Amino acid sequence: MRKVIKAGLLSMSTVLLLGTVLAGCGSNNSSNSSPSAANASPAAATDYKLAWYASAPHPYFEEVKKGVVAFENDFGIPVEKQIGPDWNQPSETDNVQALAAKGYKYFSIYPSDGSGANGLYEELTARGVKFVNFGASTVMPTPASFFVGTDAKAAAMQATEKLISLMGGKGNIVNVLEVLEDSNTKLRKEGVEEVVKKYPDVHIIQEISGMKSTEEAVQKVDSAIAANIDKVDGIIATGFTPSVAIAQVMDDYKKKGGNRTIHSIGMDTDPIVIKAIKDGVMDATIAQNSYGAGYLSMLLLKLMADGYTPKQDAYAVDGGIVVVTKDNVDTYEGDIRNETNNLKNALLATYLEKK
Repeated sequence: MRKVIKAGLLSMSTVLLLGTVLAGCGSNNSSNSSPSAANASPAAATDYKLAWYASAPHPYFEEVKKGVVAFENDFGIPVEKQIGPDWNQPSETDNVQALAAKGYKYFSIYPSDGSGANGLYEELTARGVKFVNFGASTVMPTPASFFVGTDAKAAAMQATEKLISLMGGKGNIVNVLEVLEDSNTKLRKEGVEEVVKKYPDVHIIQEISGMKSTEEAVQKVDSAIAANIDKVDGIIATGFTPSVAIAQVMDDYKKKGGNRTIHSIGMDTDPIVIKAIKDGVMDATIAQNSYGAGYLSMLLLKLMADGYTPKQDAYAVDGGIVVVTKDNVDTYEGDIRNETNNLKNALLATYLEKK
């Protein structure tokens, strides 16, 4: 089983830490000391039985799938793509087992349950199947070879630090979570709370969660703002759906003449959120490298099919995040694009070896 070490995460300058933006994956440079992933010797085409599985319909998965499609186009290798019906591990287990029964041997998966998915992985790994987690990690130790995505807790902590800075180091926060059934949401909750504890003059006055649709999120965010309008100074969302809701609620609040300063930061880059930042309705959002999570997870699987094996203690592949504000709202995609290219070229040197 794999064990995780933080040293396996690549550091970045403008792109920080670890799991939604579009990113191209054309190679800008190559390694002089080792072959690039793009030039690695291929296995026979018939050896590739690649599959990509996401838990349930969600905008994040649509962005990740774009990276999977780009991988297909670049390498001419088909990928079986499937999105499940819900966030429950039994559904994922049944569907992945069915794909394995059809001969699929290499899976990029978003684990519905960080612990429960390991049971599925153990069963199929014994039959020669390989797994790469994207977007969320399984509980360590794990049979999965790699995790590609965002360090969810670290990203939430950075977002909280940014919000508190905007608030001048003091004030009251409404913490807007998405669905607590998701392992990443739990980590984001921990991250927000951990940062807030560092600031004696900052308090979380309300936490709301359980948002499976934008309509539900808008209603809950609107109610929370209305209930705390005389004391709320900041609002943070660490999920896609509630971030869109904050953009809509804050836009409506300002259009109706609301004059209290309420700073806000979200997660992911839905066009509604980006417009809200450009219009001054929201202060910032965290852009994840969702495209890279799809592209790089499939590339890792291809390379393992080509005979490469994970290096000792290489597990977490940091896809990178960018804090998007009005200052870089038109350029942040280039930062992520560059990081994806760098990671693509570094996979063999950093994460894989052929014995």
